[in-house]
Amino acid sequence: MRDSFTTFHPIINFGYFVMVLVFSMVFMHPIFQVIALISAVVYSVMLKGKRAMIFNLLYMLPLLLFMAAMNPVFNHAGITILFYLNNGNPITLESILFGVAAACMFVTVIIWFSCYNVVMTSDKFIYIFGKILPALSLIFSMVLRFVPRYITQIKVISNAQKCIGRDVSQGKLLERARNGITILSIMTTWALENAIETADSMKSRGYGLPNRTSFSIFRFDSRDTVVLIIMMGLITMILIGAAMGENTIRFFPSIKALAMTPFSVAVYIAYSVLCMIPVIINAVEAMKWKLIQSKN
Repeated sequence: MRDSFTTFHPIINFGYFVMVLVFSMVFMHPIFQVIALISAVVYSVMLKGKRAMIFNLLYMLPLLLFMAAMNPVFNHAGITILFYLNNGNPITLESILFGVAAACMFVTVIIWFSCYNVVMTSDKFIYIFGKILPALSLIFSMVLRFVPRYITQIKVISNAQKCIGRDVSQGKLLERARNGITILSIMTTWALENAIETADSMKSRGYGLPNRTSFSIFRFDSRDTVVLIIMMGLITMILIGAAMGENTIRFFPSIKALAMTPFSVAVYIAYSVLCMIPVIINAVEAMKWKLIQSKN
């Protein structure tokens, strides 16, 4: 497989994404934001290649710049005034930096979720939560695959309607609207029938029953144990740094953060390693593969 991190136990995958998502949303320190953003972009490109590069450049970068630019227009808090707009509203350094940090946080979380959707498949999610919350886990796993599956199906329906001259791109405006409603009606009918079939199928298999057994291909082996121990150590280091304020920054009314110390550098390194764990694993596996090929 292209991504070695995907082959790890679902608990490792899920635990990793939970921690990086929580840390990305909570830590507003610029250094932590940059580390998380770079790690998310690198891993997304490693997972999806050119598609991720196009997505990040065409959608995420403009979104980041737009959000960063809009915040100081509406938020005028801060004591360091750089200039005034035509209506007399001040543009402050603090509002600009806070807008950049908030934009980085938002874009980073979106990219992390795009990676999550690739790594955490529905069978992994059901494996983790199937016995604890069977109904909720099934619904959540169906929701995660809702968008790509329904987009594919609506393309199939649209192409079929296009063959008989009833596509949204054919005819006058009123006819296009009528054709669009027809396609939406067919799609809704298909979705309801699919939901009923899924419910009947899972019910016939005894899903959610207390004494039901299930087959699983996932096994927690030695490499999962090693990665789990490393992750726990890094998370502990980061939480200690968070308790000491190394990951916090004040934007208003003035910018204030703790001075950089050897301990803060150690916390930054721990956070970098945590965010880059999938990339490191893939790099190590690639080196092992090249070593095996060189011996042959």
